[in-house]
Amino acid sequence: MWSTLPAFLGACLLVAASPGPSSVLIIRNALRGRRAGMMTVLGNESGVFLWGVFAALGLTAVLDASEVAYDVMRVAGGVILVGFGVQALRAARRAGPGGLDALPAGDTGSDLRSYRAGLLLNLANPKAGIFAMAFLPQFVPAGAPHLATMLALAAIWSVFEVGYYTTYVWGVRRMRRVLSRAGVRRRLEQVSGGVMIALGVRLAVEG
Repeated sequence: MWSTLPAFLGACLLVAASPGPSSVLIIRNALRGRRAGMMTVLGNESGVFLWGVFAALGLTAVLDASEVAYDVMRVAGGVILVGFGVQALRAARRAGPGGLDALPAGDTGSDLRSYRAGLLLNLANPKAGIFAMAFLPQFVPAGAPHLATMLALAAIWSVFEVGYYTTYVWGVRRMRRVLSRAGVRRRLEQVSGGVMIALGVRLAVEG
């Protein structure tokens, strides 16, 4: 595995840098607080690791082989994405002179909601499962134990992305003075909501 690790990390960087619904949700929640942003990152990467585990066990092959299973997850994922988008638009409408409400620091309920949102958004996307099934085996060296190596790669992938998306959270918090303005945050909520709704509709209706 070590021989393929540099190439694998480079591929992980390209994957993480590709914009997607997870990036939008992480940035949106980071606007509400560092803890909310980090818990969203951890939830998302838990989903990444689980997809890697499913791929290692061959379970994601079901999505590739069964059109019905894939379509059910595709529509469900689209509905979830649209739901997140609607939440963002509602938050934008509630924005007052002081800006959008921040999640209280150390609020366990808020932390769990942020974590659950990241995890749910990732697991609701069947494309992530198909991608994991195609992506990870490419970096399993010949002769290496398949299951153990796939699990190790899934763990490295998720840990790498935790570090990568932490920079998103850090960047948002560094710009807090600007982003805390009510008009700016309202517009960001509107943009993130619109993007997630568009992605959800696209996921749900595509063949």
